[in-house]
Amino acid sequence: MIPSWLHPLYPFAPHRFTTPGGAQMSYLDEGGRGQGSAPSTEAVLMLHGNPTWSFYYRNLVKTLAPSFRCIVPDHIGMGLSEKPENYAYTLAQRIEDIAALVAHLGLTRIHLVVHDWGGAIGFGFAARHPELIGRIVILNTGAFPSARIPARIALCKSVFPGTALVRGLNGFAWPATWMSMARRTLSAIEKRGYLLPYDSWANRVAVNAFVKDIPLSPEHPSWAALVATAAGIQRFKSNPVLIIWGGRDFCFDDSFYNEWRKRLPDAETLYLADAGHYVLDDAEDEVQRRIAKFFQL
Repeated sequence: MIPSWLHPLYPFAPHRFTTPGGAQMSYLDEGGRGQGSAPSTEAVLMLHGNPTWSFYYRNLVKTLAPSFRCIVPDHIGMGLSEKPENYAYTLAQRIEDIAALVAHLGLTRIHLVVHDWGGAIGFGFAARHPELIGRIVILNTGAFPSARIPARIALCKSVFPGTALVRGLNGFAWPATWMSMARRTLSAIEKRGYLLPYDSWANRVAVNAFVKDIPLSPEHPSWAALVATAAGIQRFKSNPVLIIWGGRDFCFDDSFYNEWRKRLPDAETLYLADAGHYVLDDAEDEVQRRIAKFFQL
């Protein structure tokens, strides 16, 4: 249940879906239908990363929903979705979960918006179903192997003390509420919104698993899935693509931005040198206007 204090920022009624792994996924399904009409089979699919949830896209949904159907899932273990202790918290499983949701909803045309590890998940899905993909918005993310990892994230990735920090002290989701911002500070209620789903050891299971699932070498279980995802990016060189980048990202730095520009050289870009990782929040007005223009609103 969504607490009343969050309703002004997140005025949505989430839906539920059972994934192939047997867990309950929460997702938003907003807009894209006329009065009394069937829902559109064309949708904007917004995919978050770690440690955010569909709350990250709250204002973009409000912007696009009058014209587009907006589908915004919370990955299993994240947001308002079920948080089982034992689940295949891997890139391959997350791609399968999204593919199953898309099939369940009967979507035939998808415009992607991806952020953080939503990039690998979204492009992993897109590589398997390129015929479905239309426009793509890339926000401070990666979908290809990289040996670069900030020391603080490497610490969280470790079994010890990483798991104790992430699950015991909320040492990943909580620092992100200030480390991911550069232009401004999140309001108290915005911080509460981001941290709402991650209020206990049990509820931080996937925050911890997401960090552990970052593949840095071929020996990692998710390496093959990430390599396959990266190989598929070239299929979308002719798609309309918009890259929006916060230049003060402590994790996905400009090396990732430059790699995207190499892989998708015809993409439109909006580089915001003074914005942080949570670029949708940190540079909200500029980003919302640019995405609206990209979707020709």
